Amino acid sequence: MKIIFKFFDVLEDKIRFSLSKRPLLYGLISGIGIVFFFRGVWLLADEFSFMTGLITFLASIVILLLSGAFVEHFVSDKIIASGIRKEKKFVEKEAAEIHAETSMLRDVQKDIQKLDKKISALGDTLKD
Repeated sequence: MKIIFKFFDVLEDKIRFSLSKRPLLYGLISGIGIVFFFRGVWLLADEFSFMTGLITFLASIVILLLSGAFVEHFVSDKIIASGIRKEKKFVEKEAAEIHAETSMLRDVQKDIQKLDKKISALGDTLKD
């Protein structure tokens, strides 16, 4: 079973990498998959007589809230943070802005790694 999951995980990575170079095709395929998923759920729910509109709505809210997907999907932290900072949407940013942010993030990551090493060394010194 573990081999099957590993196979599909690797396959997903390859497909995602390939499709990321073709965003329109990626969007089209993803959209079709999402519509098929919702259609399947809809048809499955129709099989149960107790799945009225209200019950379905309440069940969906509970599932989305408990899984954390409600806020993540409808209002992600990136959207909230970019709104607070009055930033442009990612698609509106110029390449230079994206490269500058990437460079800054790399510098921050290097600084964090240096601090982590210093903290580890300090911890080792205190143990002795």
